[in-house]
Amino acid sequence: MDAADTSAVDAFLSAVERGDIGSCSAWAPDAVLDATVPNWRFRLNGPAAIRAEYGHWFADPGHFAELRRVTIAEGELVEYLLEWTENGVRHAAHHMHVLEVSDGLIQADTVMCGGRWPASLLAEMNAAQRARDEPTDA
Repeated sequence: MDAADTSAVDAFLSAVERGDIGSCSAWAPDAVLDATVPNWRFRLNGPAAIRAEYGHWFADPGHFAELRRVTIAEGELVEYLLEWTENGVRHAAHHMHVLEVSDGLIQADTVMCGGRWPASLLAEMNAAQRARDEPTDA
């Protein structure tokens, strides 16, 4: 993957953090989004449709609490935990994108989304994890 291809992924991730997908021009004219979300899967074609969908997902500025980027033959695998505040409530989401990139643009984005988690659910998940991590008497 060359620098132009990497910059398309950089532009996408920067737009996600800014909550400004509408200004992102990282997608090819015939780009495809294949999204798996909790209990659903759908496909969209073209930058306008992708920006419209992601505009809902990434409407608020946030930051990556976790970010992993792995170069693959077709482009890049990106996994992150995104945190943001929405209407005064902390939220987070865990996503993994397989981004196929060529000629400096994202050609395809296969995304797996774990859902949107408000602070109350994050606290519940953290408590459950702590309980799993506690040593048990055998």
